[in-house]
Amino acid sequence: MPALAVLLQQRSCPRDATDTGMAGSGHAVVDIDDAAADEAAKTLLAPVPYVLCFADLSYSVKKGGGLAGCCLAPRASSRLVASEDAPPPSGSSRRAKTLLDGVSGEACAGELLAVMGASGSGKSTLLDALAGRIARESLRGSVTLNGEPLHGRRLRAISAHVMQDDLLYPMLTVRETLRFAAEFRLPRALSQEKKRARVDALIDQLGLSRAADTIIGDEGHRGVSGGERRRVSIGTDIINDPILLFLDEPTSGLDLASAFMVVQVLRRIAQSGSVVIMTIHQPSARILGILDRLLLLSRGRTVYAGTPAGLNPFFAEFGAPIPGNENPAEFALDAIRELERQPDGAAALADFCTKWHNTSAVDKESKLMCTMPLELAIAESVSRGKLVAGSGSGSALSGTVPTFANPAWMEVWVLIKRSFMNTARMPELIAMRLGTIMVTGFILATIFWRLDDTPKGVQELLGFFAMAMSTMFYVCADALPVFVQERHIYHRETAHNAYRRISYGLANAVVAFPPLVLLSLAFALITFWAVGLAGGASSFLFFVLIILASFWAGSGFVTLLSAVVPHVMLGYTVVVAILAYFLLFSGFFINRDRIPEYWTWFHYLSLVKYPYQAVLQNEFGVASRCFSRGVEMFDGSPIGRLPETVKLRVLDAISATLGTNVTANTCITTGADILAQQAVTDIGRWKCLLVTVAWGFVFRALFYVVLLVGSKNKRR
Repeated sequence: MPALAVLLQQRSCPRDATDTGMAGSGHAVVDIDDAAADEAAKTLLAPVPYVLCFADLSYSVKKGGGLAGCCLAPRASSRLVASEDAPPPSGSSRRAKTLLDGVSGEACAGELLAVMGASGSGKSTLLDALAGRIARESLRGSVTLNGEPLHGRRLRAISAHVMQDDLLYPMLTVRETLRFAAEFRLPRALSQEKKRARVDALIDQLGLSRAADTIIGDEGHRGVSGGERRRVSIGTDIINDPILLFLDEPTSGLDLASAFMVVQVLRRIAQSGSVVIMTIHQPSARILGILDRLLLLSRGRTVYAGTPAGLNPFFAEFGAPIPGNENPAEFALDAIRELERQPDGAAALADFCTKWHNTSAVDKESKLMCTMPLELAIAESVSRGKLVAGSGSGSALSGTVPTFANPAWMEVWVLIKRSFMNTARMPELIAMRLGTIMVTGFILATIFWRLDDTPKGVQELLGFFAMAMSTMFYVCADALPVFVQERHIYHRETAHNAYRRISYGLANAVVAFPPLVLLSLAFALITFWAVGLAGGASSFLFFVLIILASFWAGSGFVTLLSAVVPHVMLGYTVVVAILAYFLLFSGFFINRDRIPEYWTWFHYLSLVKYPYQAVLQNEFGVASRCFSRGVEMFDGSPIGRLPETVKLRVLDAISATLGTNVTANTCITTGADILAQQAVTDIGRWKCLLVTVAWGFVFRALFYVVLLVGSKNKRR
């Protein structure tokens, strides 16, 4: 195979005449120890020629039901609803809504393309189409990079999609956020020193040096500014220096100065050799001056495509000249809005745009640009310092891009480390959970203080166990907001294969476990001896284990629900209702043998049944304990209100009838009798413990299934 430089010279065009430094290197990881030298070398080379072409893109959704793509995050579906606000184009059916209608164009490496239009014009839909976030069977038209179809694993490996909202962990600093992104996106073959050098270079490129050690912050913690937060969000997705970068409204919510700085950063990224496409609502004159190309949409159709400087002659020829003192972009958007109020909308402007491009020399230069096969282009980009995901294996040269940059165990470790670091800086959360369980334990301990071995004591003990075991599950409800809040971060990071879904599921389980141990010990220490539970050290150890197992099963159940329900308040409603059903069928309110047969199945599904039954057997399983002696058997009956002498006479009569000597000290009810009365003899205590633990694993497995099935990140 000839050297890559020779191939480039054979396919070169005038703009690539200086590319004499290219070499057919087999190295996939570039030494970035001397970052300044590398940057200087790259400035001497023209960008690797990439051309992203899209032709006749059309996309429609069904009204009333077609927008409910179940595999979308709520944020993505909300954009679909926003697109639905625009009036329907002429000729559209009553059942379908056209969001893209034959949109064509191209974006080149080294240029910053801005997609503009009013709300509902199809900007975000076009961006999703180019970024592979629309199912292929739903999207008509083609998207190619250097003439090759672009989709699937290759697209995810060489591209990044920055969402409109800043999805970041609040308690991590800017530097830590980017370092964790580097751990996920950069291959394991790259040394830690080089990863740190890449992070430091990116911090400088984003203009974040002064805020590098400041936490991101949230509503309760002061952190970086809005503009800095937006640049950090961009940085997490470009840490591997992707070839394609898509950004949805990166200037939304920012002041003019911050917005201008963000666009400046994007322009520098484009000039480094990336294809950068962004949506923007209404750019200022300063921002318009640094954009390379514009694509204006109206109701899913192209109404202008060209350079910012081309807006003046375009609208002048259309018959609506732009005044010299106005921002051309603002004038164009206002003119489009005026046209959209007409019955035919901006159809006249869209038709004129087509004719104008066919008869003018605009964009003819781009069609003459020389490109190279995508496989060779990716290899050359890697050799110049583009740290494409998985490049550590040299796969970019072979044309096969691995799905993930790192092995699963490393992903799990990094996820655990990040989660612990973020949580450790919010000790109030752990303190609140610990405080809740300690207060609950204190209340139960003082209410059920030192219960005795009498029939009344037994009834009170049963109430303590039922309340204690159900409390374990209700306390776990505080885990519900964790994934509901992290859901969008998870969707963003897995959309481009930062890590495997199973890695997230395993890390989530590992991170959740240590606090449960602390909570279990705290509750057991407060209640075990205060209530007067028997059995000594071995009984106490089992009591701790069953509480821990209950916490484990409960946290797994709540975690599963958090992946299913879209909102926290809805999740709390579902958790409280289902746990109430579990307690109802646990065997406390009605014994197992008294539950109607058609409800018996729910009894065995009840999470509270198994820990409740286990603690009963742990307490009443001692053969030597007696819970009712002699006249105590009459407690709670009419005879129990009679004088003691009368009770003794009744005992004598019973003795004579049965032919046995029943005295005031004769044991009437043992622990085994209580277990039989409560119908909790079907499963032993250790099996109950194992079943409770198994429920926790089942819920975690189902959580992974939901992650796998419900996070395709694509519109239907």
